[in-house]
Amino acid sequence: MVKVTLIPGDGIGPEVAYATRDVIDATGAQIEWEEVNAGETVYKEKGTFIPDELIESINKNRIAFKGPITTPVGKGFKSINVTLRQKYKTYANVRPVKSIPGVKSPFNNIDLVIMRENTEDLYAGIEHEVTEGVTEAIKVITEEASTKIAEFAFKYAIENGRKKVTAVHKANIMKITDGLFIRCARKVAEKYPQIEYEEVIVDNMCMQLVMYPEKYDVLVLPNLYGDIVSDLCAGLVGGLGLVPGANIGDDIGIFEAVHGSAPDIAGQNLANPIACILSGAMLLDYIGEKEKAQMVRKAVWAVMEEGKVKTRDLGGTASTKEITAEICRQISLQK
Repeated sequence: MVKVTLIPGDGIGPEVAYATRDVIDATGAQIEWEEVNAGETVYKEKGTFIPDELIESINKNRIAFKGPITTPVGKGFKSINVTLRQKYKTYANVRPVKSIPGVKSPFNNIDLVIMRENTEDLYAGIEHEVTEGVTEAIKVITEEASTKIAEFAFKYAIENGRKKVTAVHKANIMKITDGLFIRCARKVAEKYPQIEYEEVIVDNMCMQLVMYPEKYDVLVLPNLYGDIVSDLCAGLVGGLGLVPGANIGDDIGIFEAVHGSAPDIAGQNLANPIACILSGAMLLDYIGEKEKAQMVRKAVWAVMEEGKVKTRDLGGTASTKEITAEICRQISLQK
């Protein structure tokens, strides 16, 4: 039995997080869920976005599944997502982007994985006002973090039968910071001659991805570029509601969808849970339940390909509960 911290979150978070829990339970995976929440709801009750009970739970379990959490914009509150990533040193943000049958998209053959360094760059949050009307942010790139994310990308490629790693950068302009990132990636690439390695400047990468996304396999990027490019790639396969995510450290994994908390539809049973459910499949992979992870993916693919049960954002009329029930039914057919 594996114990997992379940963080329902805010907005649509509880709806999609509980949907994921139900789907994972339907596979028969031996998981015990320990529910502890964070976010705006907790802040209103306890005056903190991240309660001590959550930290204690993650410290103990070392695996967490998180629904979307709202962070107030421009009010001096640091992102809860960034806070957790930095606290637990989950240096690798992993976002698989794959075409899904039955989803409208200009492409139908996308299968790439984005490896985003998750702890530094401009997301280190070091910024200040130099003088009135002039602000400054410090871009932090270190040899240690750049090497770790490059190693993670190449090892992932080896373990998952991938052929190529593309390092994305802006070293033509930021010669010191991005230059260090590229030097680290090159050094790691030398250890994996069986994996093709290339480098692409980030603005060109964005153009290439919307023209020839099928050319790419594993992308490794510093934090900010990774954030932007991963959302761009989500758009290529139908949107953020279909793309899973994971934050991985040396001995910890925090799994979450990449979309927001959508407070405008919270509590209305309208949210698309697929990104969360596919993130749950990544959790199953992480704990060694690869067959059950594939059961989840096959069930999602079957539902989407059939096309009869889709949420509103995908052109259908199904509720969150209805599509969750259909995915669970498809899992039962595989047993």
